[in-house]
Amino acid sequence: MLGIAKKIFGTENDRTLKKLRPLVAKINNLEPTFEAMTDDALKAQTEIYKKRFSEGESLDDLLPEAFATVREAAKRTLGQRHYDVQLIGGITLHRGEVAEMRTGEGKTLVSTLAAYLNALSGEGVHIITVNDYLARRDSEWMGQVFNFLGLSVDCINNYEAYGNQRKAAYACDITYGTNNEFGFDYLRDNMKLSVDEMSQRGHAHAIIDEIDSILIDEARTPLIISGPTDDKSELYRLVDTLIPLIHEDGYEVDEKARSATFNEAGNEQIEALLREREMLEGESLYDVENVTIVHHINQALKAHKLYVRDKDYIVKNEEVVLIDEFTGRMMDGRRLSDGLHQAIEAKESVDIKPENVTLASVTLQNYFRLYKKLSGMTGTAETEAGEFAETYGLEVLVIPTNRPIQRIDDEDVIYRTEQEKFKAIVDDIEEKSAKGQPILVGTVSIEKSESLSEYLTQRGVDHRVLNARFHDQEASIVAQAGVPGAVTIATNMAGRGTDIQLGGNLEMRLEQEVPKGASQTEAEAIEARIKDEIKALKEKALAAGGLYVLGTERHESRRIDNQLRGRTGRQGDPGRSKFYLSTEDDLMRIFGGDRLKSMMATMKFEEGEHLTNRFMSKAVERAQVRVEQRNFDIRKNLLKYDDVMNDQRKTIFEQRMEFMTDDDVSDVIEDFRHQLAEDLIETHIPKKAYAEQWDVAALNEATKNAMLMDIPFDKWAAEEGIADEEMLSRLKKAGDDAFVQLTDGVADEEMRRAEKQVLLQVIDKNWREHLQQLDALKSVIWMRGQGQRDPLNEYKTEAFTLFDKLLTSLREDVTKAIMNLLLNVQMQRQQNETMRQQQAAAQASSARSPMDIVSSSPEAAQLTAEQMEGVSRNAPCPCGSGKKFKHCHGAI
Repeated sequence: MLGIAKKIFGTENDRTLKKLRPLVAKINNLEPTFEAMTDDALKAQTEIYKKRFSEGESLDDLLPEAFATVREAAKRTLGQRHYDVQLIGGITLHRGEVAEMRTGEGKTLVSTLAAYLNALSGEGVHIITVNDYLARRDSEWMGQVFNFLGLSVDCINNYEAYGNQRKAAYACDITYGTNNEFGFDYLRDNMKLSVDEMSQRGHAHAIIDEIDSILIDEARTPLIISGPTDDKSELYRLVDTLIPLIHEDGYEVDEKARSATFNEAGNEQIEALLREREMLEGESLYDVENVTIVHHINQALKAHKLYVRDKDYIVKNEEVVLIDEFTGRMMDGRRLSDGLHQAIEAKESVDIKPENVTLASVTLQNYFRLYKKLSGMTGTAETEAGEFAETYGLEVLVIPTNRPIQRIDDEDVIYRTEQEKFKAIVDDIEEKSAKGQPILVGTVSIEKSESLSEYLTQRGVDHRVLNARFHDQEASIVAQAGVPGAVTIATNMAGRGTDIQLGGNLEMRLEQEVPKGASQTEAEAIEARIKDEIKALKEKALAAGGLYVLGTERHESRRIDNQLRGRTGRQGDPGRSKFYLSTEDDLMRIFGGDRLKSMMATMKFEEGEHLTNRFMSKAVERAQVRVEQRNFDIRKNLLKYDDVMNDQRKTIFEQRMEFMTDDDVSDVIEDFRHQLAEDLIETHIPKKAYAEQWDVAALNEATKNAMLMDIPFDKWAAEEGIADEEMLSRLKKAGDDAFVQLTDGVADEEMRRAEKQVLLQVIDKNWREHLQQLDALKSVIWMRGQGQRDPLNEYKTEAFTLFDKLLTSLREDVTKAIMNLLLNVQMQRQQNETMRQQQAAAQASSARSPMDIVSSSPEAAQLTAEQMEGVSRNAPCPCGSGKKFKHCHGAI
């Protein structure tokens, strides 16, 4: 019934596209007008649009003319004209939605439309890419269009210094960079002590290239700025030696859930091993004294049983470098938390870097939800439309291709063993390559890509390998993958960003073959030759059937498979795709591959014989859907916990920003002091309690510690009829009087600056400690589930309690720090004054004895009894005179 309705009325996607057609027609009707303009007249449009926007016109009003302007500028600078479907893509981005556009449809050019229009507001547009190479390339390439129209463009890369250069990049109309760089800059900005030191100027509009890769695949890992802790290398190495000694029946590994845990037998083995090495405290492994060692043993088990070299990480220059499971790229600088990275380093016998503690963190979900408008583009978004809507409030619009798709997608073929599968793959590659068909082979890990490379080398098939080991050659390898007969093996094609063009990539060849000092005539001659060569090679590749994409196994995510398939058949070119599977593949093995293998053996499949069955392909797809749903649940759960912290993070960061922008925070300092006084009285003098129930001694001690003041509470409490309100009023007044006395002689400007610095530093210190407490809480809260309580609700309650304690600590720490600072300033002044008086007295009256001078010192320095309390008679005097205490302020 639903299918019939869709045929009659069309899908919602079709109806949306239909509504956008008149707007596209309006832009097209403007084309002759803008074509007739001179370069100067076209450039002048930008200032005209900005003026109209400032006078009240909306960006929607300006859209047709702005898009027509960008299209004309692209024709003049890049020699490229936006297709109608690209205009629809630009409108989708401007509307704050996700544009699904096939590979080769020109997504990079599409972004110029929405970026230009939204930059007219003056708030800045951030264009997010998946790696530094693409950020740099796109900022220079598309920057030609923006610069022509008078907009400023820059790029932030991870190797650039964080400072003025960074700030200048964010001050531009359009800023390119990776998701990590934008996120880390946000965290770093909120650790600064001055607004002038901050780089970002707000979060108005972000356009994300390969949005599914960034907002979904990478969203399981939060961005964390860390600081080092004590070196525990020996502990990691010692624990690592224990794991190989544990019998296989001592632990359980769940590949689906990516977990490894010890069972009862394993715990007994560990206890015995630790006792042998005298590392066990108390009677049981799970006594509180052994929490740390148990944590490290669990992490070491994960390192050995879940993390595989050349799949999850590589060892490069004696360092463990993680590999992104979705893009196959190295993640330089990214480290696993909670000692897991150190456990892998111990396993691989490389230098162990100290474990870090969290100084600041944010999930990608919560960072990108800061933007007023968020949009993005990718070749594969429809399968994740539900997550985009639920997590980010983003709708997905599937945009048709400029030309009809001619790609043929063959059914999957399934072999019994991996060896049989690889033999069939190599046979297929050899045959297709011999007839001049370019081939792109997709693998899911470095290990598999290198195994296949060995097979091809044995057969004498020329090929190139693209994985994390050859990251630097990525663009040049992908760009030439469309040359007839070329065989390219790639580990995951998500977000490669460089089109595979049949015959080869003109821009890449020009970059490589035109000498730097070549004259214009020489350059034009070389370009003409390369164009002719590419044209001839393209015809040969088309005659052979276009690009052939061969997948060596199915990925956990359908999107990654679709991204691989989408590399062929761009812009109406012919192409073909096919996936080879075996019952020993990870996905097949986890989801019932053994049963299929037994069935194939029962049916007496010969070696090399394969199964082609539409039902089996659907079964594999269902397994992928289950994995995707599990991964979505993991991300959703991570976000639920981070949302608790995010509310607190926003409160702290907003408060910080308010303090940084405020010239005078003295009222905050006073409020903190008064609130602290209220806390002290409320804690030790309960309301409506009799005076004999007051804990005056504890109140006195707490006030000394928190406010550095000795208050005569016992005398006040002895007064007849005195109430807690009067005690509070007197404490507040005593605090205010002491503050006024201590600030005497300190310049107002100097005091205001000191107050702000102390306030921000104390906030940062307490926030860091709070984050560590939340991390510790998150790691153990799941145990509440065993008591039939919801861990998330428990986490919310505990986190709220911790945050309340944080606010209480802030009041006390800020008051104490300010009072301590002022006491030190006054002490220093008194010491300086004492020394000046002593020097003057010595010069003016040589007749006076040294003892006369000494005996006058105590009166001159005015040290308090608290400052002199507990000082040994033979110790140096606290006043800094250089004399012994008994000859100075301690003189009887």
